[in-house]
Amino acid sequence: MSETKVYIQNLLLLNNIKIGLDRETLFEKYVDEAFNVEAVKLIKEKQKTMMDKWVLKNRIEDVLTKQIIIPNATIGKPYQATLDFDQLELNDVAYVALDSLDQYGLNFNSDLKLIEGTPSQSGDFKVKMKFKVLGEDENSEPNVKMISLVINADPKSLWKNIASDDQKDDHWKAQNYWKPDQVNDFQPLGDKHIVVSSKRGRSHANVGSFREDDYAFKHFEDNGWSIVCVADGAGSAKLARQGSKIACKAVIDYFAQNLTEADLASFDEILLHHHQVGGDDKQISHFVYNNLSKAALYAHKQIEAFAAKAECPIKDFHSTLIFTLLKKFKFGYAILTFGVGDCPIGLLNKDLTEIKLMNWLDVGEFGGGTRFITMPEIFSSEKFSTRFGFTLTDDFSYLMLMTDGIYDAKFVVEANLEKVEKWKSFIDDLKGNNEEKVAVDFDSSNQKIAHQLSVWMDFWSPGNHDDRTLAIIF
Repeated sequence: MSETKVYIQNLLLLNNIKIGLDRETLFEKYVDEAFNVEAVKLIKEKQKTMMDKWVLKNRIEDVLTKQIIIPNATIGKPYQATLDFDQLELNDVAYVALDSLDQYGLNFNSDLKLIEGTPSQSGDFKVKMKFKVLGEDENSEPNVKMISLVINADPKSLWKNIASDDQKDDHWKAQNYWKPDQVNDFQPLGDKHIVVSSKRGRSHANVGSFREDDYAFKHFEDNGWSIVCVADGAGSAKLARQGSKIACKAVIDYFAQNLTEADLASFDEILLHHHQVGGDDKQISHFVYNNLSKAALYAHKQIEAFAAKAECPIKDFHSTLIFTLLKKFKFGYAILTFGVGDCPIGLLNKDLTEIKLMNWLDVGEFGGGTRFITMPEIFSSEKFSTRFGFTLTDDFSYLMLMTDGIYDAKFVVEANLEKVEKWKSFIDDLKGNNEEKVAVDFDSSNQKIAHQLSVWMDFWSPGNHDDRTLAIIF
């Protein structure tokens, strides 16, 4: 049965017209008329065109209503995002373009369906996606779909940097125990060198408050010993900046006044015996405890006296304190340490295969609460004697003292301080293996090293915006 006959029969039936037996011959002739054959052919073509157009319009509408989400970008950071048309079930999209991305510092590779570039402005934007699906006329205007593009502001730019002495005179500075918002230094330290930087955290800079951390160091040419101190003033203590400063200065002053020739000569003999014979020498423990405990107590007493004179409670000066006393002998380096609080001292051997944590941290056991040199109870605690460390080593690559502004961001948890791979990653970070590609060149002839360390310490770490102090002996 011909297509024409079937179509006309169905048309007549739709209009309740029946073909009698006596008219079948007439109907056959009617069907074969050229006009009817052509008319049915034309109608069928028009119907197919209408159907195709409807399917096409539906498909375009599917694409227009399809949710297309692209990852958020961040201003100033290289960005790449691919429109995965397979995953989006848009394989029949024959042409696609994104308009005006260049005004945001981006461009679109239509072959790779790739958005890339470095965003130049932040905000929530609507981008025109022009597209055609298979079946559309090549000369027709493309369809337009709006997709969202979110470019986040650089988190760093949201933080203010208000100087703690903004428009303040010398009298105000003296009254408020002001000290610079950031300091750094690089000096020889015996046959080693020390580079150190201390800077105010973003949380303090954002409101114009003070740097609470502090440090001090000194090499005694006459006896060969060196002392390095680092202190972290408690953020909850309103005069912590002064407490940390007094603590560091007091330790230096104590050893300047009390490293007597007689004591040092006898200790040299003890160390030589320890090197030659080995074993657990109680005389070493006695020297370490006797000298370092007195220095720690002296720091406490100095803060206590200052607090009394200022008519303030000593808790207003709460500060952690760590320090190391070291000397080069013919047979190696003697390193003595003390620590109270949550600031670590790490010693890395020459080939970076071993890490020795020279103090334990006041975390965990106290439910996250640290201890301070200003607390008299630490001196009467049965654990006081465990706050001292000693080691004798042929040589070392780095001896580091840091506050929790560094430790929290780079080591995260205390357990990582015992892992040499974490320290190696930390050193790699210092040498430039970081997102900002900021490097510190540990060459004793590098006169820019202190500045490099200071710049490195501006690293971004979400949630870690405390003061940062890092002293490195190398």
